[in-house]
Amino acid sequence: MTTPALNLFGRIGLYATVFFTGASVMVIELLGTRLIAPFYGASLYVWSSLISVTMIALAIGYFVGGRWADRTKPSSLALIIGLAAVLTLVIPWLNRPILLLTDPLGLRAGAFVSAFLLFFPSLTCLGMVGPLAIKLAASRLEGIGNTAGSLYAVSTFGSVIGTLTLGFFLFPMLGSREILIGLGLLLLVLAIVVAVYEQKRLAMPSSILPCVLLAAVALMMTPKIISAGFVDTFSKGSQVLSAKESLYGWVRVIDQPAQDLRLLAADASVIGASNISDNQSRLSYQDIVGVIPSLVPKMTKALIVGQGAGHMAEILHSRYGISTDTLEIDPAVAAAATDFFKFKPTGKAIVGDGRYEIRRLQGPYDLIIHDCFTGGSEPAHLLTVETLAQLQSLLSDQGILAVNFVAFAEGEHSDALASVAKTIAQVFPKQTVFVSEPGKNFNDFIFLASRQAIDLDAKTLQPTQSAWLKERLLNITNPNGVVLTDDFNPIEHLQTAKAEHYRHFIVDWLGADLLIR
Repeated sequence: MTTPALNLFGRIGLYATVFFTGASVMVIELLGTRLIAPFYGASLYVWSSLISVTMIALAIGYFVGGRWADRTKPSSLALIIGLAAVLTLVIPWLNRPILLLTDPLGLRAGAFVSAFLLFFPSLTCLGMVGPLAIKLAASRLEGIGNTAGSLYAVSTFGSVIGTLTLGFFLFPMLGSREILIGLGLLLLVLAIVVAVYEQKRLAMPSSILPCVLLAAVALMMTPKIISAGFVDTFSKGSQVLSAKESLYGWVRVIDQPAQDLRLLAADASVIGASNISDNQSRLSYQDIVGVIPSLVPKMTKALIVGQGAGHMAEILHSRYGISTDTLEIDPAVAAAATDFFKFKPTGKAIVGDGRYEIRRLQGPYDLIIHDCFTGGSEPAHLLTVETLAQLQSLLSDQGILAVNFVAFAEGEHSDALASVAKTIAQVFPKQTVFVSEPGKNFNDFIFLASRQAIDLDAKTLQPTQSAWLKERLLNITNPNGVVLTDDFNPIEHLQTAKAEHYRHFIVDWLGADLLIR
């Protein structure tokens, strides 16, 4: 049976179809990182997994679609789009059980298998659209190369527009689940439109009824899919006060009334903790940070990179009268700090990317607190020789850089801590390292870097403060660390065990719902 030639309306419709399905591929791929990142982090492993799964799915889709297109009977493009729509709609519904299922596999295997199970089916169907479209558009062998090239060019252009639309417009306005559901419903509408055209104009076997049945099933499932994503009470007796998906992650404010505890969480990281009753910080490493101004008297100006809940800025101002500029990448975190943790800026409150904004800052600062390395993924670009040199240039002559870093102190996973020490040593002549909770291998480590040695017997310190700090001194002896630079920075690889340990700690503490959207 020969496929009838498309008229002008049909060709325009076909190009519009491949444009929209091309855009859908990139939307699903990018949204994939947003669904997986709260559980496995937005690390290079997650991105590599999503990109690999997308390429595998498209390759198989092209192959299967080509074989299907060459069958004697014309096959239904509409039915394939309808299947892609349903498989896209069920992704948010399957997200939780699949992430929990893959958790025992570890960070790398878990991220890849999760991506494969969630996104491979829909992406494979979308990959089949190209060969089927070429079959419909090519009424004769002559010119088939131009037809194929044009269709794939339009599909790729659709991917570009889909990427820009998602990143510039949809993400700031809608959550990832809502976008996926909306995309699935739009693909269903497209499938029905294509089915009508196939039957009316191309005299092809009807796919209207199958597409309508798929749409009916999808519409019945949609309310359950939507409701499956909303959790306002976790296990472990926690309650959600605020939940917002930002450009950078899933930000939540969580109360544990029984413990008088309020948490600020961004994906898999707890970046703020305080008493509900009096808003006093509950993060122990901040006790060390609060003593730093006593080491160098007459500090007047500070900078915090990684504002979090804002407690450190408040401590510096209330205890020492220090004016503090804060730099936070995530507007949702900055808003939560103000709305739920009573944060009031004592200097400039800057919301923007760290490296970009640091270049625009005017020093000098007497103290810079670099606090971006807690749970989840490491912002590797903020922990390199180049970044530390930028921060050093903003310090006064007596200024101190304090870096908070979560890691293992000893054993096979301690190379990350040693690497931070080596990297700081490339920029600063002197460094002193403190451990937040003595005796624990997995810990917060506070590096104090400066041009002069830190004097723990300084007269400005009270004897109890001096003894307390000395109890927390740490000598890093691991020789296996590497210097981290913009060109070579394996910190994510070195911190794989840390990310897994932190994730399991959060799940055991608050339940898996914190990490699953």
